[in-house]
Amino acid sequence: MTDVDLASRLVGGSVVAASDESFGFKERLVDPAEPAFVPGTFDLRGEVVDGWETRRHAGRAGDWAIIRLGTPGRLRTIDVDTRFFSGNHPSGCAVDACVLARTDDPTDPAVAWTPILEPTVLKADSHNLLAVADRRRWTHLRLRLQSDGGVARLRAYGDVVPDPASWSDVTVEVSGLENGGRVEWCSDSFYSSATSLILPNRPHNMGDGWEARRRRDVGPDTHDAVIVSFAAPADLRRIEVDTSYFVFNASLEVSVLGSRSRPDREHGWGMVAFDVPVLPRTRLLADARQVFAVDVPDVAALRVQAYPDGGIARVRAIGVSTVDGLRMLQHNWEESS
Repeated sequence: MTDVDLASRLVGGSVVAASDESFGFKERLVDPAEPAFVPGTFDLRGEVVDGWETRRHAGRAGDWAIIRLGTPGRLRTIDVDTRFFSGNHPSGCAVDACVLARTDDPTDPAVAWTPILEPTVLKADSHNLLAVADRRRWTHLRLRLQSDGGVARLRAYGDVVPDPASWSDVTVEVSGLENGGRVEWCSDSFYSSATSLILPNRPHNMGDGWEARRRRDVGPDTHDAVIVSFAAPADLRRIEVDTSYFVFNASLEVSVLGSRSRPDREHGWGMVAFDVPVLPRTRLLADARQVFAVDVPDVAALRVQAYPDGGIARVRAIGVSTVDGLRMLQHNWEESS
C-alpha cells in the first residue's frame, strides 16, 4: 500500500506560516481533497484557485511556506503538486526540514533547518514527485520556492515514527495511522481506499470508508479482507468496527485474525500466517459503531475479513504495547534521530 501523507490535515498536519498568500490560502496545501479548478470564477482576490498562490515579483529570495507534520516521521517522497497552475507555477523549489517541539516557533531565525531536497525545477500542472534520501525523523518542513507562483498541494509521504513515551503504560489505538498503523494489503479497493479504515477521525459520509465491489461468487466463506500492521506488538483489549453511513451496503459479518509475525526481506505479507483468533465471525449492524472486548496477547498485525463484501468505515484495535514492543519503538525513535 502507499505511504502515509504525514502533512495531511487528516493526521493533524498544518501550514503554520508563509511569506505571502495574496491569491491562494496557504492552508490549502495540506487539504486531503484533490485540487479542483473552475475557470472564470473570480472573487476580490482574483481568479479563485484551489491551492497556495503568492503575488507576482517575489524577488530573488522567492516565497516560502512552513508545514508542521501531523505526526513525526521519516520521509520517502515529497509531491509538490502544481495541478491547474500552468502560467503561474513556480520555476522551482527546495525543501528543508527540522525537529521542533510543538510549542516552538518555526519562524524563529535560530531554527536549524536541514536541506532534504536540493533546488529542483518544477513542471507546470503536474505532480512533481521528489525522492528524499535522508532517513531521519522530522516534525516540520519548509517549502522554498525559487520564485513566486502557485502550488496546489504539498504531500509528504513516509512512515510514522511513534514516540515511545506516548505508548508507555497507556492503552493506545495501535492500528491507528497516527500511531504507526499501516494498511499493508486489501483484497479490493474498487470504490475507496482501505486506508480510510485507520484514519483518526470519525467518518463523515459513505465515501469516507472502505467499500469493495459487489461480489457475484458468494459462498459460505466468501469474503474481502484487509491487513493492518502495527508499529509494535501489543496486547489487544478492544476491537471496534464502525459501519457508519453504510446503511444498505455494509458488510454483513466480520472476523479478525492476528499475527505475531512480520514479513522477512524476501517475502511479503502474503507469506505471513494469521493464525491467532482475535474476533470470531460476528454479525454486524449497518450504520453503527460496534465495540467488542477481546483479550489477545502479543499481536503485531491484523487480518480483518468482511463477509461477503460491502463497506466498513473504520476498524480500531485498542491495546497496550508489549515489553518487546516498547523496546522496538525506542530503537526506532533513537535510530531516526
